[in-house]
Amino acid sequence: MKVKLTKNLFFILGLDIFLIAFAFLFAYLIRFDFNIPAWAFDNFLSLLLYLTLIKIVWFFIFDLYQGMWRYTGLNDLMNVGKASIASFICVIIFILCTTGFQGVPRSVFIIDWFLTLIFIIGLRVAARIYFEKVGLNGSLSDFIQVLLKILRREKRPGTDVIIIGAGNCGENLLREIHNNSSIKYNVCGFLDDDSGKNGRKIHGVAVLGKIDQLDQIINSTGAKEVIIAIPSATPKRMREIVELCKQCGIRHKTVPNMGELINGKVSINSVRNVEYRDLLGRKSVTLDKEKIGKYIGNKTILITGAGGSIGQGLCKQICEYHPVKLILVEIAESPLYEIDLQLKKDFQGIDIVPVLADIKHKQEMVTVFNDFRPDIVFHAAAYKHVPMLEVHPWKAVENNIIGTRNLVEISEKFACEKFVFVSTDKAVNPANIMGTSKRVSEMIVQNKNLCTKSKTNFIIVRFGNVIGSVGSVIPLFKRQIKEGGPVTVTHPDIIRYFMLIPEACQLIMQAGAMGKGGEIFVLEMGEPVKIDDMARDLIKFSGFEPDVDIKIEYTGLRPGEKLYEELMTDDENIVPTNHSKIMVLNGKKCNMDIINGDIKILQDIAKTRDKDKIIEQLKKIVPEYQPA
Repeated sequence: MKVKLTKNLFFILGLDIFLIAFAFLFAYLIRFDFNIPAWAFDNFLSLLLYLTLIKIVWFFIFDLYQGMWRYTGLNDLMNVGKASIASFICVIIFILCTTGFQGVPRSVFIIDWFLTLIFIIGLRVAARIYFEKVGLNGSLSDFIQVLLKILRREKRPGTDVIIIGAGNCGENLLREIHNNSSIKYNVCGFLDDDSGKNGRKIHGVAVLGKIDQLDQIINSTGAKEVIIAIPSATPKRMREIVELCKQCGIRHKTVPNMGELINGKVSINSVRNVEYRDLLGRKSVTLDKEKIGKYIGNKTILITGAGGSIGQGLCKQICEYHPVKLILVEIAESPLYEIDLQLKKDFQGIDIVPVLADIKHKQEMVTVFNDFRPDIVFHAAAYKHVPMLEVHPWKAVENNIIGTRNLVEISEKFACEKFVFVSTDKAVNPANIMGTSKRVSEMIVQNKNLCTKSKTNFIIVRFGNVIGSVGSVIPLFKRQIKEGGPVTVTHPDIIRYFMLIPEACQLIMQAGAMGKGGEIFVLEMGEPVKIDDMARDLIKFSGFEPDVDIKIEYTGLRPGEKLYEELMTDDENIVPTNHSKIMVLNGKKCNMDIINGDIKILQDIAKTRDKDKIIEQLKKIVPEYQPA
């Protein structure tokens, strides 16, 4: 037990000694109806020094002088209670051994224990209130005014808000609002569908009723805003609550799904406007954090495409597992600068290294691997826009296929532990250049473990569309709605699988932990979403009526576009894993022709920019490729 001697320590110690002495005196006053006899006062004086010393010693033992009062919490108050009980027992033993309670009233020590507990806790709570509500530059009069406001239960300045959801999430928000005077919210009450919570209070704020009573609660409290604090709400319930808020004409925000919260912690900074993705309501991912931590923690991790949607998500998720070094490989300067800046701000204990490099240039990537010697590689860099690559197929070959081959060969050369390739459902029975290029990339990655004995475990993770990614349909629809329409849908029957970026990144990491080499992992995508329904939902969500306020136009399928996507081919069979949202395909075949010659021919053709010959060679490599 080391205690640093400072002016603050002596000041706090002096206050505690004064309060201990005053509590003991006050106990005598209560016991003798504020008229202490001379003999009792003599006993008081003779015992005061011993009692004070015993209590102070136990206060030191329970670390009451090592904490910072401005951050006094439940643990500190528990320590005060433990120290008080321990000192009470020691005082009783001391009295028994010295006087045997001859001429000493027993009740005095019970009263004294209670008063000491109240005074010592009260002092620390008052200090915390002072620092939180007044600040270091505040005066004593400011502090008194704050206390009076608390006692009078005066409303703090700021927007009157109702929190929907009286669970852990709502409690966390309320506590942060109470503890931070810079947050300009005044919580009027909670709403919750659990009738057992009705009328009860959380930190002094009442649960006013059920959620469907929102309208009358708004009228009675004058609330101007609602925060939906139910991260586990089903899509149906979330839609109902949002619709109710709109009917009541009140601003509404939400706490995101737990999977979207990088560290799982709820704070006022995570509260944002309700978005369409909240209405999809996908369940949070359960992760084997210990297994992920073993293969990511204290390692050097390299991520390609670090500035992209998935790349950025992976960077943030991986940083939670404390790698020694994180290498951000990105060809685009601005996205690389932004993610580098953000990561260095949020994860200061990790060595973040931005690398402006192109995976198509093999020697450049060899230099990167030689400089940093990564243990794990996450390959997320790719050209992904289907119509764009239909026009520029040689770019799909150069970047998606040759770039992947470069990384696979270099990762093997430098004996990386694992190589995790981010693929797509468009690689299954592909109908476009992009999907075919990703399928060829899958074959290159998988064959390294199927056809050769590599020290590196090469793993593939295949999934569908991610909501909020660059180029996804939702930002396009939102922009079209903002412009007054029309909203363009390619086909009334087109469907797609969707998942959230954080969810996809978490499952990529989990699959990486599970992979032994040569597997294709498929992420459970839930039910497919009809794009026409999504467009209509977004129009309604924006406060308009489809085909009345905002028109929907069907433009026809784009080059290379299919009505629906698949997650596996006919010769691939899904085998469940011990994770409910991850499956593995057992259709493993070694194809040495891919490695030995076909890719080289494709690379040479790409240099000629001959689209027809590129498609012909892709068909040879991927027989199931049928251009749409």
